Amino acid sequence: MAQYGSEHILPYNKEERKGVQVERMFDAIAGKYDLLNRTLSLGFDKSWRKKAIRTLKPFAPETILDVATGTGDLAIALYRELNPCRVIGADLSEGMMNIGRRKAAESGCSEHVSFERQDSLSLTYPPCTFDAVTAAFGVRNFEDIAKGISEMFRVLKPGGHLVILELTAPERFPMNRLFAFYSRALIPAIGRMVSKEKKAYNYLPASIRVVPQGKVMAELLERIGFGEVKVRTFTLGVCSLYTAVK
Repeated sequence: MAQYGSEHILPYNKEERKGVQVERMFDAIAGKYDLLNRTLSLGFDKSWRKKAIRTLKPFAPETILDVATGTGDLAIALYRELNPCRVIGADLSEGMMNIGRRKAAESGCSEHVSFERQDSLSLTYPPCTFDAVTAAFGVRNFEDIAKGISEMFRVLKPGGHLVILELTAPERFPMNRLFAFYSRALIPAIGRMVSKEKKAYNYLPASIRVVPQGKVMAELLERIGFGEVKVRTFTLGVCSLYTAVK
């Protein structure tokens, strides 16, 4: 399948695999990630997650896999809103998931929300395991986007639902100009002030600008085998929601 620009955007160097670098980067910024996420998204990330979860409510999934779960915000919110039997948050970064484990414990949902180290390109779960698979703001970090989404397809049950939230670069004027300035100047500056991890906050906006979005992402989902593919955008195109059915 086609390669996408975000697969060639690397946090640190050209010698190591992207997955290795992404894991190291998120381990380094884990302690500041939630604060930075709220700051850089201007707090909109919470409402985007709620809208994503709402698309699953009519289907009452009992088992959910949250890929690239990070610090577990979506995984925990999925359990609170949908009350499934089990939510598994999967990620490469133990540093991020350790924060998720602590949040799940503090929320009293550790029995139902667990975290497992997984490579999104090679999930260890059997085919047709989950009623729903989700990913919030993580697809752009995949070393191979088509392969990662194919794995999500593989572990979904027939009739299961896919939900992907991803930051996207607005296409229409003037939001495209404003976003270009915000992503190139403000995100790296704020990131450096809060986390001292300069390269991470150069990498993140660069990956947003070139991740497949809109029609391109929808066509990829259809090629992989998904049906009923739908695309919605929020906040003048800054965030996109993709939903599909296996």
